[in-house]
Parts: sequence; structure tokens; C-alpha cells
Amino acid sequence: MKILLDYLDQIDYNIIETDEDTVELAGKFIDFGILKQKSFDDCQHIAAAILAGCDIITSWNFKHIVNVKTVRGVKVITTLEGYKDLLIYPPSVLIESEDDDYE
Repeated sequence: MKILLDYLDQIDYNIIETDEDTVELAGKFIDFGILKQKSFDDCQHIAAAILAGCDIITSWNFKHIVNVKTVRGVKVITTLEGYKDLLIYPPSVLIESEDDDYE
């Protein structure tokens, strides 16, 4: 956990506010059956990232966000709506270990 927190301190990020467009796009995740109404906060999280033009969203929420159904559904929505792709990963994928040897 400390490694992740140290890593997050190195990232330049912006706080994204939700608005009517975010709520509307989030509703499409419900309408398409990607997520259920009870997960609307997760839908807004994804929608806000899409509308802000984010490249990646990272989450430990494997039940609603980081799973094949949601990843595929996000791809469908971004394609249909003309937004750029949003990659969805767990935090562990974004952290490089000093022991990694790719040579």
C-alpha cells in the first residue's frame, strides 16, 4: 500500500467535477445493462473519466469497474458516442517493480 501511495504522490492529476453530461453518460451504462442502477456512482466515475479525456482509470473495484463486462461495455459506449478509449486497470498493473527485468 505504501508503494502505491508513494507512486500517487508522483502523479500530476486534476480533480474532475461531475455535471449534467456526466450524469447523462453514466445513465447509458445503466441503459445498456453494463452496470445496475445501484452502481450509479461507479458509472459516474467512469463517465467523468471519459468526458475528461482520461487515458486510464484505475480501481480496486473488481465487482463493478475492473472486470471484463464493464471493460467491454465501456469500449462499446466510447465507440458509439465517439469518445476516445478509456483503459481500465487495477493499480498493480501501473506500478513497475524495480525487480522487473524486461531486457
